[in-house]
Amino acid sequence: MRVTKLITFIIQFSTIGLAAAFLILYFQSSNNDNLSTSSQSNAEIVELIETTRTSTSIPHKSYAPAVKQAAPAVVNIQTTKTITERQHPLANDPLFQQFFGDSIGEPRKRMESSLGSGVIASPQGYILTNHHVIKAADEILVALKDGRSAKARVVGTDPDTDLAVLKIDLENIPAITLSRTDELEVGNIVLAIGNPFGVGQTVTSGIISATGRNMLGINTFENFIQTDAAINPGNSGGALINSFGELIGINTAIYSQSGGSQGIGFAIPLSLAKNVLTQIIEFGHVKRGWLGIAIQDINPELAESFAMKKIYGILVNGVAKKGPADKAGIKPGNVITHINDNEVANTQHLLNLVSQVNPGKTISVKGINQKGRFSTEATVIQRPQQEK
Repeated sequence: MRVTKLITFIIQFSTIGLAAAFLILYFQSSNNDNLSTSSQSNAEIVELIETTRTSTSIPHKSYAPAVKQAAPAVVNIQTTKTITERQHPLANDPLFQQFFGDSIGEPRKRMESSLGSGVIASPQGYILTNHHVIKAADEILVALKDGRSAKARVVGTDPDTDLAVLKIDLENIPAITLSRTDELEVGNIVLAIGNPFGVGQTVTSGIISATGRNMLGINTFENFIQTDAAINPGNSGGALINSFGELIGINTAIYSQSGGSQGIGFAIPLSLAKNVLTQIIEFGHVKRGWLGIAIQDINPELAESFAMKKIYGILVNGVAKKGPADKAGIKPGNVITHINDNEVANTQHLLNLVSQVNPGKTISVKGINQKGRFSTEATVIQRPQQEK
C-alpha cells in the first residue's frame, strides 16, 4: 500500500516537473524571439537615419547635371569693330610731306576682333552680356554650344551697370533657368561658365566669397557678388550659376595684378540684371531718377565742421545748372542727409535711392547748409546715359 502511494507521488511530481520545465523553455524561447525581432528593427532604424544623414550632408556627387542644364544657354560672343588710327603728328609738316607725300597723312583703318560671353535669358533670343564686351562693335556674332551661330543686334545698353541686351533670331533657342530666390549666402557653391581666352566654353567652380560689394569704382551702380570661381578675360558676360544650374549672376570683372584669375571675381546679381533686361526690352533703356549733383562721402573732419554727431549723408560738390537739385535750391557745400525720410549712408546709397524713383516723381530732400537744417522738394528727371 505504501509502495503504491510512493510510486503515485513520484509519477505526479515528475509530471509537474516536466510541465514546469516545458513552460520555462517555452517562455524563454518566446523572449529570445522577441529580443531578436527588436534588435532587427533597431538596426533598420539606425541604418535609415545614417542613410538620411549621408544623403543630406552630400547633396551632389557631381555638378554635371547643373552644367548640362545651364551650358547650352551660355554663348560665345565675337565682336568686330573698325579702328581708325590717327595720322602721324608730322603729317602736316611741309618738309615731311615733301619726302613722303600726302598719303602719309591719311588716317589708316584696321579691323579689330575681341571675344566675350553671354547668357540667353529667354527663348525669344534675348541675351544678357556686359556693355564692355560689345561696346563700339560694328558686327556681333553669337556662337551657341550646339554649333549654330547668328548675327546679333543690340537691343539696348546700360553703361552704368555694364550690362547690354542682344537679340538673335533662331529656332529652338535654349534659355537658361533663372534662380527664383535672391537669398545668396556666403559659402554657397557656384559655377562660372564662359569663354576664357577664346579657348571654348569652360566651367570653373568656387563659392560665394561675399555679397553686396560696392564702392569698387567699376560701375556707377554696384552690388556685386564676389566669388573665387576662376574668371578670366573672355568670361565677361558669362553665367554664374548655383549648384542646381540656375542663373544667379553675370560675370563682369576680376581683381588681378597679373591679368589672370587670382580668386577675386565679381558678378552682377540676377536681381539687378533682370531689372535692366526687362526695362531695356520694354523701353530700350533703363529708367532712373537723377538729381543733377556731384557728391562725395562725409568724413570725420566734414562731420565735425557741420556739427554732426555721427557720420552719415553726402556732401554736394557741384550742381547741374537748371537741373532738379538746382531748381530745388540745393547748393554746392550743402550736406544731404535724407531722401524721402530715408537716412543717407553714403554716396552709393544716395545714388540707389534716387535712381529707384521714376523720372517725373517728386522727392523730399533734407540736409544741412550754412544756416542749419533745411528741407526741400525736387522733381527728378531721367538720368542721362553715361557712355563708358
